[in-house]
Amino acid sequence: MAIVTLLYLVYLLLPIALLLIGSVGEVWSNTLLPSGLTGRWYLDVVGDVSFRRAFESSLAVAGATVAISLAVGAPLAYAIAVAAHRGVTLAARIVYLLPIAAPPIVLAFGMMLVFSSDTLPYLGSTGVLIGGHIVLCLPYLLQALVADLRHLGIAELERAAESLGASFGQRFFDIVLPTLRHSLATGAITVAALSIGEFQVSNLIAGFTNRTYPVVLLQAFYGATGFACAATVILLALALAAAVGGALTAHGTSAAGGATS
Repeated sequence: MAIVTLLYLVYLLLPIALLLIGSVGEVWSNTLLPSGLTGRWYLDVVGDVSFRRAFESSLAVAGATVAISLAVGAPLAYAIAVAAHRGVTLAARIVYLLPIAAPPIVLAFGMMLVFSSDTLPYLGSTGVLIGGHIVLCLPYLLQALVADLRHLGIAELERAAESLGASFGQRFFDIVLPTLRHSLATGAITVAALSIGEFQVSNLIAGFTNRTYPVVLLQAFYGATGFACAATVILLALALAAAVGGALTAHGTSAAGGATS
């Protein structure tokens, strides 16, 4: 088991280590490791207008994706979790998990066909790009929220509140949402990380002015290797920050749960 774990870690960390080394290497051409040491690649990435625009576009799309996913996901997860009929719950689960089961490129081609028509000529717009990210990210949020709602026994809490005369609005805003605050925070971080790193759908439906960071990053690998490595390390840093934030939030959830119990 230890050998398998070690091999897995090597397989996982070796490409990341090479990216880090390449991002500070002066020249890297047909050799195992680069030669020389420099920090100019990071300065070049920061000074590149297309990368700055792509970075801003990724943050804007991720922010909108998180906001809309939370606004839609919380009530939708609640409706699924408290559904009385098991058939309805199963059907809803199948529907919202479809984007995970279907390859992203299939979804992207479908969006290209729909939004490049004369009726809906919106392919390449920011709205369509945000919609594509929501379709891909919302299932992960719903999966977590529905599981947490059932684990926390929200139906029993609601019945108790209803017996005391609480209205639906009072139950949802005073019981459901506060109960899910840690889950919503963790889900928001997960959605943001998925949105920032998403490539396949963005590459096919984004317009030239709203290309996201991963799309521009691919094009960098056709040029200077050090520049591309530095740009990739920046993306990895964002993903790592999101992972750390999610872990800290999950730890806070566990700590709060332990204190409550």
